[in-house]
Parts: sequence; C-alpha cells; structure tokens
Amino acid sequence: MAQGSIPSVFIDGEAGTTGLQIVERLQGRSDLVLRSLPPEHRKDPAAKRDLFAEVDLVILCLPDAAAKEATAVAAGLGDRAPRLLDASTAHRVDPDWVYGVPELAPGQAARIAAAPRVANPGCYPTGGILLLRPLVEAGLLPADYPVAVNAVSGYSGGGKAMIAAFEEAGDAPAFELYGLGLEHKHLPELQHYSGLSRRPIFVPSVGDFRQGMLVSVPLHLDLLNGRPSPAALEAALSSYYAGQEFVRVVPAEPAGKLEPEALNGTNLVELRVYGSEARGQAVLVARLDNLGKGASGAAVQNMNLMLGLEGAASLERAA
Repeated sequence: MAQGSIPSVFIDGEAGTTGLQIVERLQGRSDLVLRSLPPEHRKDPAAKRDLFAEVDLVILCLPDAAAKEATAVAAGLGDRAPRLLDASTAHRVDPDWVYGVPELAPGQAARIAAAPRVANPGCYPTGGILLLRPLVEAGLLPADYPVAVNAVSGYSGGGKAMIAAFEEAGDAPAFELYGLGLEHKHLPELQHYSGLSRRPIFVPSVGDFRQGMLVSVPLHLDLLNGRPSPAALEAALSSYYAGQEFVRVVPAEPAGKLEPEALNGTNLVELRVYGSEARGQAVLVARLDNLGKGASGAAVQNMNLMLGLEGAASLERAA
C-alpha cells in the first residue's frame, strides 16, 4: 500500500454469513475501498488471482480447504501478494500466522498490525481464552487444571444450513448439545491460547435464537493455586484487561441469571465471575455476539489494525 493511498480490501466468500456481516459493517466507510468479483467470476481461479494481486488485504470467509487454496494462490504472487486475514479454522494454531485476538497479551495488537497473515479467532474460543488465559498467566489456574467449557450459541453460528433449519424448515430443536464426540474444531486454539497443558472438555450447544453467546467455565477454588476467592479471580481479570476497549469485566448480577443476546450488534465481550466463597466454587462467564467479537466484528477489528485504520463505528451495527 503506497503511503497516503486508500487501502483496498477483498472479501473472498462475501456471500457467507460472516462475509455478509463484514460487508455490512464496512458500508459507508471512506477510508478503504471494498473490491468484489461479479457472481459469475467468484469461482474463477484466474479472476480471483488477478484481484488478489490488486488489493492490499484479502479476508478469507471460506471453508478450511478453500482457505488453504486461497493462501497458496496468494503465496504464488510473490511480492504482489496481499496480506491475509483468515476467518476459517485452517490456520489458527499455525506458528506462521498471528492469532487475531488483540487483547490476548501485551503487544498482541502490534503483532497483528505488523503481520502479513492473521488468523481470526473462533467464537467459542474467544470467550474461553479471554476467561482462562489471565488466570493461567497470574498463576492462579494451574495449566493442568481439568477445565470444562460449556457454551451456547445462537443458530447463526452454524451458517446458512442451520439458519435455514431454524428460520425456514421449522424443524430445528429449541436447544441441542453437539460436538459430543469431543473433537470440536475449536479445541486446539482453545487449549493453545489459554495456556493449558491438559486438553479441556468442551461442550457446545445451540439455542433457538439467531445470535448471541454465553461461554462458561466452572471452577473448584480449592484446586486453584492459593485457593483464591471469586473476588480475587475477578480482580485478576480486571487487571489483565485494564484499558481494553472491547473486553469488559463487569460484576456478576445478584440474581444469578444471564441471557445471551444483550451484546448483539456490538464487538464487546463481557466477563463475569459468579461464585460462592462458602462453597468454594466459581463459574466464569463470557457473553458476546457470536457474529460480532466472535466473527465479523473481530475481523473488522483485526482489519483496522492491519491497515492502520480507525473505523471504530464499523465495529457496531444494528442487531
């Protein structure tokens, strides 16, 4: 990108759920040019390669195999290759890619800004990692703690087929556990970036609401280092994310209830610690929009960092 020029962006897979919401967030922005291919050329390898060579950044909203193919196309362009932001799971634990959670650790936002290749995080791991990593880093949560992560997402996280099942066919269940084979594709990044040495148990679920997400982690306080109180866990999270714009540590509601949709249309994550010191137990909970900070919002946040843009308003949209 030439100094002073307006950067150009191509969303490869703009017709998918994540791609459509990225496009919606970028509408009306004057600080970038959004390029596109006509529908009849979107699967034309030559047309795609030519456009890759003309833009500054490509956001990959593709299945894993297609994302790897697109990465190879970009690599073949040599010094004309665009920078890549991959929303698939294909490269999230690849050491040659920077993980796209700016709040992950000190300096992570700068690493994203400088990286030629950034892997956008998964929705479930975003909540789990933001809850767990600070406690591991602080030495409160042993890396080999037997972590269990439970989560529920709106059905939009399942893409077009699941959206159709809920909104058109009308034959989807009100609530459903899935991934019970314990091989969910988000597990590698959840473990790796949380800093856990023991593989966590992850139990995802989907509810009959379009978007929104809750990720929860139950803890036995007597198994943590120093037997910290729930207040101490909240303090550790608050310290870790002090000054962060999109990650907020908020007090747990006395009623002990939490619904998943309050942050829809934003790029925010709220972290809470519910607990009973008398019982020696706590539950960590992250609330986010699975299509916001869990997908499209995170992609726009990472794109802004990579291109040196502000664009804060585009991180929120009407829910």
